[in-house]
Order: sequence, then C-alpha cells, then structure tokens
Amino acid sequence: MAHNQFELLRQRRFLPFFATQSLGAFNDNVYRQAIIGLLFWMGVTADERTLYTNLAPAIFILPYFLFSATAGQIAEKLEKSKLIRITTMMEIAIMSLAAVGFLTQNMVVLLVALFCTGVQSTLFGPVKYSILPSVLRPEELTGGNGLVEMGTSVSILLGMLLGGSIFKVAGENGPVVAATAIVMLAIAGNLVSRAIPRAEAGAPDLVVRWNPIPESLNVLRLMRRQVAVRNSVLGVSWFWFVGTVLTSQLPTYAETHLGGDETLYLMALAVFSVATGLGSILCEKLSARTVEIGLVPLGAFGMSAFLFALAFVRTEPASTTHLDLAGFLAQPGSWKVIASLAGIGVFAGFFVVPLFALIQSRTPKSELSRVIAAMNIQNAGLIVLAAVLGIVTQRFLGWSISQLFLALAVANTLVALWIFMIVPEFLMRFLSWVLVRTLYRLRARGIEEHVPDDGPALLVCNHVSYMDALILSASIPRPVRFVMYYKIFRIPVMRWIFRTAKAIPIAGAREDPELMQRAFDEIDAALANGEIVGIFPEGALTKDGGIAPFKSGVERILQRRAVPVVPMALRGMWTSMWSRRDGRLQRMRVPRRFRAHVDVVAAPPIEGQIASAELLEARVRELRGDAA
Repeated sequence: MAHNQFELLRQRRFLPFFATQSLGAFNDNVYRQAIIGLLFWMGVTADERTLYTNLAPAIFILPYFLFSATAGQIAEKLEKSKLIRITTMMEIAIMSLAAVGFLTQNMVVLLVALFCTGVQSTLFGPVKYSILPSVLRPEELTGGNGLVEMGTSVSILLGMLLGGSIFKVAGENGPVVAATAIVMLAIAGNLVSRAIPRAEAGAPDLVVRWNPIPESLNVLRLMRRQVAVRNSVLGVSWFWFVGTVLTSQLPTYAETHLGGDETLYLMALAVFSVATGLGSILCEKLSARTVEIGLVPLGAFGMSAFLFALAFVRTEPASTTHLDLAGFLAQPGSWKVIASLAGIGVFAGFFVVPLFALIQSRTPKSELSRVIAAMNIQNAGLIVLAAVLGIVTQRFLGWSISQLFLALAVANTLVALWIFMIVPEFLMRFLSWVLVRTLYRLRARGIEEHVPDDGPALLVCNHVSYMDALILSASIPRPVRFVMYYKIFRIPVMRWIFRTAKAIPIAGAREDPELMQRAFDEIDAALANGEIVGIFPEGALTKDGGIAPFKSGVERILQRRAVPVVPMALRGMWTSMWSRRDGRLQRMRVPRRFRAHVDVVAAPPIEGQIASAELLEARVRELRGDAA
C-alpha cells in the first residue's frame, strides 16, 4: 500500500501503466505536431495548412463517436493488461503506416493513420480509467488519478514541443527523424505495457454488441443511472470544453494580445499544462487521501475567478509584435497573464481529479468501462461544440478573444452552479471540507488498514461533539451513512449537510418509537446494499468528556445483519467549541485555537456474530485512552 501518491511510482501495480499511458499521450502529440511541421517543411500554402488544422481534429475525434460504445464493451469483457498490450501493438502498426506517410510526404496516408490513431485512443480510453480501481485502494484513487492527469498534461506538452521542433532541428532529415521517433516511441510503449500486472475483466461474460448507434445510447443510459455519477461525467466533459476553448485560442491570443511569437504561445501552453498537473497532484494532499468531492466546487469557482482575470488583463490588441519570452516578461502586467493561466490550470486540476475518482468509486466495476466509454462520447461532443462555438463567436459574431474568455468565465460559473444545485452533495462536501480543514488538523491512524474497501460494515465511535460525523467523513475514503440523534440532525444549517449526506435520524423508544423503527429499517437496508453505516452507541454527546456505556441498539442492528464492526475513537475533541464542555451560553465561543490536532483512530474489525455493546465499548475506550 502506498502512503502517498509518489510511492505508487515505485510499485509495479501502477508504474508500468502510468508509463504506458504517458508514452501514448506523448507519441500522439509528437505525431500530430510533426504533421504540421511537415506541412511547413514542404512549403504548402497557408490555405492548405488551414485545411489540415481544421480537418485533422475532426478526423482524430470521429472514432470516439463511432467506436466508444464498442470499446467500452471490449474493455469490460477482456482482462485489462491484455487489452492494453493489444492497443500498444495497434499503435506500432499505426505508427509504421504513419512513418510511410512521412517518408513519402503523403498527406492522405498520414490522415488515414491519424484516423487509426483515434481508433486506438478510443479503445484505450475506457481501460485507462477503469483499471485504476482494480489496482488501487479507495484511499489511493485520488492520488492515482492526480498522477495520471499530471502525466497526461505534461506528456501532451512535451509531445507538442518535440513534434513541433523535429523539422526545425533535423532540416532535410526531418521526415526520417519523425518516422523513426514515432515508431520507436510506439515500440517503447508496448515493451513497458508488458510489465503491467494482470487486472481481471469487469464483466467477462458480457456479450459484445457491435451496432454503434443503439450501443452508444445504451452506455449513455447506463451512465445516467446514478445522479452523482451522471453529473460527475458532465463535469469532466465540461472540463474538456473549457480546456478546448482556452487552448485553441492561445496561439492567436499570444500573437494578437500578448504581442509574441510562437515561443510565447508555447510558454502560455506550458504554464497552463504544468499548472493543471500541479493542481492534479495537490488533490491528494488537500483531500487527505479520501475521494473528496468538496474540492470540485473549489476548483470550479477558482477556474471562474481566473478566467475572469484572464478576460480583463489584456482586453486590447498588443501595441508590439514578435516579442520573445524575455521581451514579454519585461512588459507591464505580464505576470498577471501568467498568474491567470496558472490559476486556471491549478483549479482545473482540483475540479477534474475528484470527479474521476468519484466516477470510479461509485460505479460498479462490471459497468465502469462502459461508463467511461459514455463519458468519452460526451467529451467528444463537447470538444466539437467548443470548436464550433469558437468559430461562430469570432467569425460570425465578431467577438474578440477577451470577450470569448469572459463568456467562458460566465458560462463556467453558471454550469458549476447548475451542477451543484441538482447534486447538492458536491456543495455539502465543500462546506464540510472547508469547516473541518479550517478548524482542525486531522491525523488518521488505522483507517486505511481496518475500514473495509468494499462491502457492508458498521462503524462505532465515541460521541464528543456536533462535528463528529463530519470529521469521520473527512477521514474515511468511502461514503458513510451516519445514524444520529434526531435533534442534532435538525440543527439549522447542519441539517442540510446531514440530510444531503443521507444521515439517518433516530429517536429514543419513548420519544418517537415510529422514528426509531424507521431508523433501524433504514440501517439494515443500507447494510444490505453494501454500504458503511456509522453509529455513536452512547446515544448522546458526552457531558463530562468520558465515554458513557454503549446502548444495546448496536446489538439490535447486528442481530438483523451480522456485518463486521470497526471500533473507532476521536481523540482531542473535548476542548472543541462544538462539545458540551462549557455551559450553553459559553459553548458557541470562538475556538481557543484554529487548526487544532484531532486524532481519528480505528481498530481491526470485529465479527458481527461476536460483537457486543460491552466488547465494543471496551475497545473504543482502549483506542481513545486519556485523550478526551
């Protein structure tokens, strides 16, 4: 098990896959940029180059519409490492064809190979993301996805730089160098892929249906089954829309508004790409190794803020031309452009990585490849829409690039608000994430080892403050259905958070026997559905910092369904402003210190058949010790 994301880069279960997908993204962009270099080298007219730059993206993306549904079914049916090796073998064959195109300077052959590259990418896409839950633990998903997004961003950037420089550096030998480079990179990808460990198929008995239209509709329906997954996929597609609009405008923006040459465009692209990678790898640190979708609103509104900044920092065309990087940096306000691009990239990483992790953690493994295929269809649709809107707004409506960036900032804000309104879980997790991370520094011990990665489980913990459920949620990678006293459940503001988190309110038998029975029925249904349920068996907040005797409700739950029980303890919460340490009038004081250390400790699970209230109380007392 990796204790931070970078340790994954030393482990065979992740490193060969990471290297394979990075080499694939790198080679794709070397190839595509080398074609542009070839056109300049051949001295074709500007109209012919424009025809290619408009035609090539369409040729590359067309297979995503045609074959994504089929690719998703194949990725579901086949063992994943085998499928990856098949796709890298395809890459060798395709790049060999492309090499012939370079050596003969035949654009038809190069465009046919480009279409085949799109087919290969379409087949690789579903397995690229569906393999991660098979080789990573839930607490590693955010870090693993962050590394993949970082690797992809940097590989795309480096591939564009190398591909664009081949014909400039190699001169007359450009066709030979380009042909050799793409074939050797494809061979390297295949050799590395052979080290990927076996990862079982999600649905080996699935019957592949080849008709693309009905199967595309089927996978899109499959994607929409869960509201949170459906809107996470929408969020990922929106990320591609924003990225397409932004990056497609950077070449012209660098020339007209920044007064620069091609070097300045590459600088802007590098800033955005590296910042996206940085934001992606920061997600694990900010989320404390959980699938923290609370980062998604932070990422969305951060992107909007910096898009607004980029729209207003240079509203008029530059008065100078052909500036190199040093000349641009000497211009007043140049740092604002760099900061805006970097900010968009960092917050884009915060936005997209938790969405990928949520899709992977909430989708059944037998459906994940097809859901990823549906996402690729939707991504392709929004990429095409972004390209079309860019053309329409500028050529037919006469918008400037700054106006287009402003419209993108407004649209990003509206889309984010819409997603968070229809899936309030995103906003709820954001509010709880801000609250918990502002007030406390959490130190978790034993959770990764002892909280099950899948299947039902019951968590039992001491009850110190009104924040206990939020603190435990922030420490546990899987979603937890907490059972809480109905009066706490109804606290203003917190009530919305608890309801959105699907907490289960409960009352005593004398207070509301009907609510009590309904709570036990809901607990049993959640456990039967393979969920984790968290309870506080003391039945109320501690009044003196000690642990009250555990009530028999835990035994009643286990009599109906004997699931594993994980004892947990909160340490250091008694001095919290949310506990009952002081009187009612003093309780809501300003906390004595922000960022106080709080420990969340878990012990090995106890079999439900032998767990009793007395045994669980003793285990929790032992875990908590004297740290009230």
